[in-house]
Amino acid sequence: MLTVIGTGYGIAGQVTAEALASIQAADKLLYLVADPVSAAWLRMLNPTAESLDGCYRVGRHRSETYEEMVERIMTPVRSRLNVCAGFYGHPGVFCAPAHEAVRRARREGFTATMLPGISALDCLIADLEIEPAFGMQSYEATDFVENRREHDPRCMLILWQAGAIGVRTFKRQKLWSRSGIQRLVHALRVHYAAKHEIVIYESAHFPTSLPVVRRTRLDRLEREHVTIASTLYVAPK
Repeated sequence: MLTVIGTGYGIAGQVTAEALASIQAADKLLYLVADPVSAAWLRMLNPTAESLDGCYRVGRHRSETYEEMVERIMTPVRSRLNVCAGFYGHPGVFCAPAHEAVRRARREGFTATMLPGISALDCLIADLEIEPAFGMQSYEATDFVENRREHDPRCMLILWQAGAIGVRTFKRQKLWSRSGIQRLVHALRVHYAAKHEIVIYESAHFPTSLPVVRRTRLDRLEREHVTIASTLYVAPK
């Protein structure tokens, strides 16, 4: 049996009761989290805990990394253990190995469930105090730029992983592609004025820390500090 859960952000504070129960009941816990404190907390809850972070290697294509993660999850599943796989944020939001692990487990005849978690988008909505009911569009930044996605500039636009536009191999630095930001600015200038507001956002990872909320203009974006963890909020026109 496989249960895929999200650990949210802010260490233990955003883990749901059902996710916590799955962590504690698992015969094997595998996890991918964004900070060492969360990792230590998971190991305390379940001594079988094992990190998937070692699947990342500099220069390795991300698709290969995700495949290794899926197979590491599936190995104990195939041994008929009760397996829990935890990913930071929401396991279904920009988490390819979580989706694939669930699909593969089901194809092979095992019970597989994905439980909801708190994503960076949930944190962004709260921290920026925005209301998605008035219209929200969401794209992975590389997909938005390379596939020239059509969108309605009268609605707010969310762009994920803005620091990794066009890069498909893993890197250790926080910004993977400055030229990718330049390409994004060029794509957005078709629809927005140079002074249009952009918010660079990153969720807080600790209860005592604050989120990154940096407001700038479109014509200044390519000079700003943008990382792989940055989500961009483009205000509606």
